[in-house]
Order: sequence, then structure tokens, then C-alpha cells
Amino acid sequence: MRAAVSDRITFDACPLCESANVADLRTGDCSKHPLYSQDLDPQILWKQCSACTHVFTAGYHTEEACSIIFSKNNQAVGGAIHENRAVASAMIEKVLPYAADGIWLDVGFGNGALLFTAQEYGFTSVGVDVRIENVNIMNALGVESYHTDLAHLSLATKCSVISMCDVLEHIPYPKPALSAARRLLKDGGVLLLSMPNSESMTWRISDMQNANPYWNEINHYHNFSRTRLYSMLNEHGFTPARYGISNRYLSCMEIVAVAGTASTIDLAST
Repeated sequence: MRAAVSDRITFDACPLCESANVADLRTGDCSKHPLYSQDLDPQILWKQCSACTHVFTAGYHTEEACSIIFSKNNQAVGGAIHENRAVASAMIEKVLPYAADGIWLDVGFGNGALLFTAQEYGFTSVGVDVRIENVNIMNALGVESYHTDLAHLSLATKCSVISMCDVLEHIPYPKPALSAARRLLKDGGVLLLSMPNSESMTWRISDMQNANPYWNEINHYHNFSRTRLYSMLNEHGFTPARYGISNRYLSCMEIVAVAGTASTIDLAST
């Protein structure tokens, strides 16, 4: 029997545009998710904003619910290290035309593969993660890492690259995270993002086949479209420079954005 846990804090309005004009869209079932516990509600209610079209869950997990979810570590440092090194290398190659050295900050570094591989390419790797055990391991390996919210992070030197790979959809309010990233990036620095693209044809076909896993993700609070993501990046001082396909997960997009507006940067020369 499910324990009496208050699972979620309700969004009072759209977490992106703050419009209260939202409607129920559909429900999901996270009971088969590997991080699920019977102490949690298996049903996920998804809503859509009528003002900006963004799709998000009715609420985000309480600290108590998060502690239950993250008691299972499915992102151990060094996991599948050889396979993940190849995936990370492909991501870094997309960044190199825009930045080739300096600090690479990876937010939500998980198994650490991107930071390890960025070091091989000559970057100075720095990490942030919600799992304290992963942070401790990375520091023991000599990779500067922090267990903190990105909004509270302060670094002595501006970053050349900040990666947030499959991160924004896990954050209740993504806009402060983008503001923090812009603050930590030097002008002309690179923001690398990846997340599922709800506008992709693979997403639509998965929906038609009733086989779309993202409605059942236990700790996803958002389903982003490319269109809404791009508008949010522009709002926070980023210029999308490259669209690509991510090899990390199904239906994922991988975006390279440059810190600055189109009027202040020259993408051809960065």
C-alpha cells in the first residue's frame, strides 16, 4: 500500500511563461520506471499552457519524494565508460567549432563521461550534480565538482562551455537555470543542451503507437518542443547556432547555443 507521502508541489501557473491559462492534457504511469517506489504516486498528470504551448506536469516532487527517487543511483560514475566515451566525443565535436579550450562545466554530470572526455580534448572539467556520492567520487578523481544548485554556484573564471544534457526537463523552473548559465558563461561561450524533442516525427509516431516513454518518466517535469526551447534561449541571451540529433536517448535533440545575441556575435567566426 502506498505510504502517505505528499508527492508533488502543484504548479500555480505555467513554469515558463507564468500564464494561468493551462489545461489537462493526458496522464502517464511511472510505476514501471526503475526509480519508482511504492511510496510514490504512480500517476503523472500532464498539462499544456494555452499561452505558450509548453507541456509540463501538474507539479514537481517534494524534497521527501526526491530523496526516495534518488536513493537509487542509476548514474554511477564510470558506468559503461568505454561506450559513453564515444557518445561524449561526438557531443564535444559539435562544440569545437565554437569553443576549443577553457572551463567546461557539466551540470548533472551523472556517470562523468562527458567531463572525462572533455579533459582529453584539452578542456578544464568542472561538474555539478545532485548525487553527493558522485560528487565525492569525481573530486577524488581530481575533477572539481560541486553538490549545489547551479543558481548558487560561483566560479573564479567564466566558463567556455556549459553542458546541460538531459537536465532542463528535470528542473521544476528551468528559466533560473538558464539565467545562471548565462552568468557563468563568458560572452561568446557555448551552452550545449540535449533533451527530447516533442516536435520530432519519432515522438509523434511513438504517440501513435502508444509507445512514447516520456509520458511515464518519473522525474521529468517538462516536454520541450524545439520551438519553445529556442524562444526560451533567446529570452535569456542565447543564440541557437546548431541543431543536431542526440544519441543519448530516443527522440532527443542536441542544441549548441552561443552566449550573446545575433547582433553581438559572429557565429561564422566563433
